[in-house]
Amino acid sequence: MLESLKQLEWMGNPVASWLVALAAALIGFGVASGVLGLLRSQARRFEQHLPEPAARAARPLHVVVNTTRNWILLLLSSAFATEFLDLPRSIEAIVHNATFALVGVQVALWINALIELWLSRPSAADGKPRGNPVMTGILRWSAQLVVWTTLLMAMLANAGVDITAFVASLGIGGVAVALALQSLLGDLFSSISIGLDKPFEVGEFIAFGNDLGTVRNVGIKSTRIDSLRGEQLVISNSKLLEQLVRNYSRMPHRRVVFGFRLPYGTTSERVLQVVEGVKEIIRAQQDVRFDRGHQSAFGEYGLAFEFVYYVLSSDYAMYMDVQQRINLAIIDLLDAKGLAFAVPARYVRIDSDDADPAQPRSTQRDRRAFMQP
Repeated sequence: MLESLKQLEWMGNPVASWLVALAAALIGFGVASGVLGLLRSQARRFEQHLPEPAARAARPLHVVVNTTRNWILLLLSSAFATEFLDLPRSIEAIVHNATFALVGVQVALWINALIELWLSRPSAADGKPRGNPVMTGILRWSAQLVVWTTLLMAMLANAGVDITAFVASLGIGGVAVALALQSLLGDLFSSISIGLDKPFEVGEFIAFGNDLGTVRNVGIKSTRIDSLRGEQLVISNSKLLEQLVRNYSRMPHRRVVFGFRLPYGTTSERVLQVVEGVKEIIRAQQDVRFDRGHQSAFGEYGLAFEFVYYVLSSDYAMYMDVQQRINLAIIDLLDAKGLAFAVPARYVRIDSDDADPAQPRSTQRDRRAFMQP
């Protein structure tokens, strides 16, 4: 049986040669994976025990080791094991191109991992990632596109393809694709504009059109916003920038204008007392800057008052708390002075059917007041 096995051949190589190649592939993969595992453990140890500056310097090595793929090592070991075989030239060319592609894929993975490490590096001041998240995403996407496109060109050139003509054809086709994808390219450039101009950033509260919410993500094509109603709004970047965007997260303070009315018949002395009393109420609030307060106009159904102040924060809940305290204090102030708010009223005169014609007309009418809601 051994003699029959020795006489067996496949692709011009005896079984013994194939067994030697298989053993060489397994041994090569075992050695490579063992060295890789040792490097991984050492990299973790360095990162845990070294001081922060040294650990930061060793982090690229850790990233490179962790990005190395075992399946690529296995295929490379198998490709190198073919050196023990006498294969046809066509098969050798395929193995050579596959080896080049595997090495290129692994190098591309290393480059992308190092770019990701550089883009996500923390700031020394607060430990947060550097840069704008929008521009970081665009740079990440652009870098990956360049890396994988370069790898594809290199693989085609290694396979004997004339990449000069190929690139020229891509340029002509790119014009047609650009015309067909005008909307997508518009959103892409709008995303770049958001990243450079920074009208808003991730985590900020904005309003646009009739919607408002917190920005969660700015992508290449669209922006995702968590609305106050709970749903997630997705709007294209170009459509978003066409609208007026209000960024409430960048308000240094909040200007508040409010007013009320007192009924006609209130004396000027009482009016001045109310104005001064409300001014003192506003000035007594914390984190508030008083601006002005006046009896501003003669309204349709009462004396109009207007007051303006600034809440020294953009927090909406804080503004509502301050306004509520002011409103309650104004109610107490008016109660103490025996005054009430003016409300709309309509007076209707009804002629009496059994009135005495000899009496003056004014005595023939009954006045009744109806409160309007």
